[in-house]
Amino acid sequence: MDKYERIKQKYERDAQVGKKDLSFNMKMDSRQRSMKLTGKPLEAKKTIKRLFKYIAKDRLLLIIAIFLAVVGVVSSLLISYFLKPIIDNYINIENGKAFTEAERISLLETWLIVLSILSGVCFLGQYLSRRIMLSISQNSLKRMRNDLYAKLERLPISFFDKNKTGDIISRFTNDVDNIGEMLNTTLVEIITGVIQIVGTIFLLIYVNYILGLIVVLATPILMFLTKRIIKSGTQAFRGQSRALGTLDGYVSEMIEGEKVVKIFNYENESIDEFSYLNDNLKYYQAKAQFKSGLIGPITHQICNVIYVIVAILGCKFIIDRTFTVGGLTIALKYTRQYNRPINDISMQTNVILSSLASCERVFAIIDEKEEENNGEQFYPINGDIKFDDVSFGYIKDVMVLKHFNLDIKKGTKIALVGSTGAGKTTITNLLNRFYDYNDGHIYLDGYEIIEYDKAYLRRNISYVMQDTHLFTGTIKENILYGNLEANEDDVYAAAQLSCADKFISHLPNKYDTLIKNDGESLSQGERQLLNIARCCISKSPIIVLDEATSSVDTRTESFIQEGLYNLMKEKTTFIVAHRLSTVRKCDLIVVLEHGTIIEVGNHDQLLNLKGRYYNLYNGHEELD
Repeated sequence: MDKYERIKQKYERDAQVGKKDLSFNMKMDSRQRSMKLTGKPLEAKKTIKRLFKYIAKDRLLLIIAIFLAVVGVVSSLLISYFLKPIIDNYINIENGKAFTEAERISLLETWLIVLSILSGVCFLGQYLSRRIMLSISQNSLKRMRNDLYAKLERLPISFFDKNKTGDIISRFTNDVDNIGEMLNTTLVEIITGVIQIVGTIFLLIYVNYILGLIVVLATPILMFLTKRIIKSGTQAFRGQSRALGTLDGYVSEMIEGEKVVKIFNYENESIDEFSYLNDNLKYYQAKAQFKSGLIGPITHQICNVIYVIVAILGCKFIIDRTFTVGGLTIALKYTRQYNRPINDISMQTNVILSSLASCERVFAIIDEKEEENNGEQFYPINGDIKFDDVSFGYIKDVMVLKHFNLDIKKGTKIALVGSTGAGKTTITNLLNRFYDYNDGHIYLDGYEIIEYDKAYLRRNISYVMQDTHLFTGTIKENILYGNLEANEDDVYAAAQLSCADKFISHLPNKYDTLIKNDGESLSQGERQLLNIARCCISKSPIIVLDEATSSVDTRTESFIQEGLYNLMKEKTTFIVAHRLSTVRKCDLIVVLEHGTIIEVGNHDQLLNLKGRYYNLYNGHEELD
């Protein structure tokens, strides 16, 4: 099989199962693609209307900007209109009256003063309207970014499990930048262009209604052709935005996993896959630019035809003495002025279409279903937990946990052991309410966990994961993530309890040491100790240790264990571990297989059973 065909099949497969936001199936129509993107069909009119809601929040500034734009355009139109009396005056044709040389010069001076004033008004109107519109657009983008980020913070964990980080970041950067480009420049062009078109048609009809009607009758033709081309180009721009997001996601993924790429000599395959995604982006970009690029030449040629028709008829009217040279001059100028905003707007079509596609992608996240907080209770939490016939599956009809039952008393240290996919981490996910169970009940101190307020529930459950994450900031600030209301004394106490103080005290700036790039200057063990310190400062009654020491060596593990033992004192603790040496001291060990409990007891009890745990502990079997 050709390598590109294999890569294509991979992305088509991933798109079908919903793991990627791609549309490689060319037979899928635009409505289906829109539904795939947001769960419901999107239309350009709805997207524009929604975008203007962000702009309308500065409605007073918007009214002022439009007023100033009108003033600028009207001044520009009047400058053109006043050319008629100047020209006719100069050649002694102004309402059939002949002027002397002195009168012509005096009138010419008067008109020059008027034109100078109008030019100044036109400049100020256009300049101020653009400055205000720039402020409006930046305010709108600020609100959109705030809404987008706030939405991300309210989305469930399942959203981040299903969507690539790079694609989400692309919506913050590329898509919002596209929208900003339209709001900063194109929106001003559209507003002033529409005002200029309306004003030009009105004055052209006033100068000569026959010539004005010719221009008016040509407008529907231009609008029809533009609409057809825009409709065709919208689909291509949606594809371009999705392809760009996918490419960003892939690059982000490869950069984060560059060590793995090097270790397994995946460089050439990575280049091939990037090349394929880059070709896909090129395909959509070329298609989108070609479709949008048709509008300019087509409208320009139609406008040229209109210009020629107006010139020919205007000359005939002059010959018939029903029109003046000045009248024909401004009629031709108005025709050209009418053509210019149409051409300018049509040339901005690619920006408009790209921005609308970006709006759809941004609104797609904003429209995502938020994590529900259907609990309102703040009952005191001590740590008694009961799983009553709990069943759950990440995918409908595919159960990961099946009729799970377990009763845990306060202060119990419980280990979850089993093969990959047995449901160990799923149990802790349900306890934190990252996901809600399908059937059964989970009780916490006698109350079902769905009754608790989620934020309150999670404040009472500390989590030490296999993959640590440290934020840019000082060590002190990173520890405080566990409890933002804690003080410096709490930070020092938590560090000492977790044994993190032993390495922090040897750092040049100690607790004020700055951490960057996820703590790359620290060892894996030191990063994990800081993570444990976060849990210590939270003082929560329930602890979850999800493969907390699996990514470190045995010597480092023994060092971390001291901090973990201090953390677990008198607290209900769940330990998910592959290394059975870490679970020997647990009060209860639960052996899972395919989502069900096959063995339960302490270390000695399970060894006496000589079952699955016995075989695993003695090396007769291995965990998958």
